[in-house]
Amino acid sequence: MINPLTKMDYPDPDVIRVGDTYYMVSTTMHFMPGGALLRSYDLRNWEIVGYIYDTLDDTPAERMEQERTEYAGGMWAASLRYHEGMFYVVFVSHSAQKTYLFKATDPCGEWEKSEIEGYYHDCSLLFDEGRAFLAYGNFEIKLIELNEELTAPKQGGLNRTIVVDDRDKAMLGHEGSHLYKIGNYYYLFTIHWPKGGMRTECCFRADSLEGEFTGGEVLCDDAGYFGQGVAQGGIVDTPNGKWFAILFRDMGAVGRIPVLVPVSWKDDFPVFGIDGKVPEKFDTYGSRPGYRYEALYTSDKFLPIEGLPKERQLALQWQWNHQPDNERWRLLPEGGLEITTGKVCTNLTHARNCLTQRMVWPKCEAEVTIDASGINEGDIAGICALQSCYGFIGITKELGCYYLVKIVRKEESFPDKMFSADYMPGTVEEKFVLDDSRVTFCLKANFEDMKDKLDFYYFKNDRFVKVGGSHQMRFRLDHFTGNRFGLCYYATQKPGGVCVFKNFVYEA
Repeated sequence: MINPLTKMDYPDPDVIRVGDTYYMVSTTMHFMPGGALLRSYDLRNWEIVGYIYDTLDDTPAERMEQERTEYAGGMWAASLRYHEGMFYVVFVSHSAQKTYLFKATDPCGEWEKSEIEGYYHDCSLLFDEGRAFLAYGNFEIKLIELNEELTAPKQGGLNRTIVVDDRDKAMLGHEGSHLYKIGNYYYLFTIHWPKGGMRTECCFRADSLEGEFTGGEVLCDDAGYFGQGVAQGGIVDTPNGKWFAILFRDMGAVGRIPVLVPVSWKDDFPVFGIDGKVPEKFDTYGSRPGYRYEALYTSDKFLPIEGLPKERQLALQWQWNHQPDNERWRLLPEGGLEITTGKVCTNLTHARNCLTQRMVWPKCEAEVTIDASGINEGDIAGICALQSCYGFIGITKELGCYYLVKIVRKEESFPDKMFSADYMPGTVEEKFVLDDSRVTFCLKANFEDMKDKLDFYYFKNDRFVKVGGSHQMRFRLDHFTGNRFGLCYYATQKPGGVCVFKNFVYEA
């Protein structure tokens, strides 16, 4: 089975091919380093090769200061292009209302950052006959020409609306632009959500950038998954002339997962899927059949790597929940992630230096051993399913005694899906005395058929013991990301405590 493709939360994908190598970029929002870049040689197996940036703007929100956060903000819907030996990534920061351009000669190396004057929602970059353009927008898709420096719209350059949606008939208007020149035509692909239906993929074609773009829906299918339409992403050709699209599908609390769709052509117009459906199985072309891909998730003993700066010693599968405070974490010589608290928090969503990995559909589990001998009174350390409706199991210290604590935040405590309740404390569902400051905890997640259940365990008497009932995970728009395993430590009374996470084990 090919689909769903990565089985992990990689939304808003864009894909290109350079030689026999495919690259894919995905939205990573508030997580840092940001702009995950994946590589494949066959379109079905992918590995992380780097990130577009380590930090973006170094703002108080990105540093989780002044009671601010970047949840649901940051980097959205990047456009990935290769032109005349240079790789380009363009995206907007929804919170900063800025448009960024990154470029590199080696996509696995350092990227140079600049800005494009203006804000261009879900933009797509096109190079054409010595000129550069951006298609962007929501409901109205506009096309602008950029100056030669790619820093601003070109004075007197092309600036026009190319597609307009009917606001009375659409719940989500055309957005997620992907603009290409293929053969003699220009193609604009968008996502669209008509009222009373599911999200669909659309395509519009013109014979020139000044001409009329005509077209419409090219895919309306959920691939058999609860009406969750497959849409928004890029298309790419293979060395042997086949075409594919990488779109995404909402899959509940695990997030938005890429889906590979065969594309054929009829009368110079794309035909998505097979008989209008997204198949689970089909043939793909691979140029390196013996290549071994690094998994998109990893276990970790947190051993430092000699010769690398601390910030580059973590495995690529890890991302911090926000911009990390690099003065308050380190990898121990004997193995272990040591975190020192730097502020007081009301709950774990405001804890800095929460280290995360994406969860895997349909089931996954993670365990970690925590040495809490150095924590302060009131400190809380453990492992969580990170989202606004989080689930957490860990250890706390009160009056010199150590307690196991299970904390959850349920959706019924939120006024609506767009309201952030990040300052509301969670609900303590379980709490009891522990006989040691070193404890192993485990979370097990079940996303099969959108069950989205999370179970909690701790290790005692040579086995894992379940703690309390299941927690209902959610995908909420105030975070806008799938649930992730997070190693989290925060202070509720005073900063300065120290906790060590050891022997992280991930199974899927």
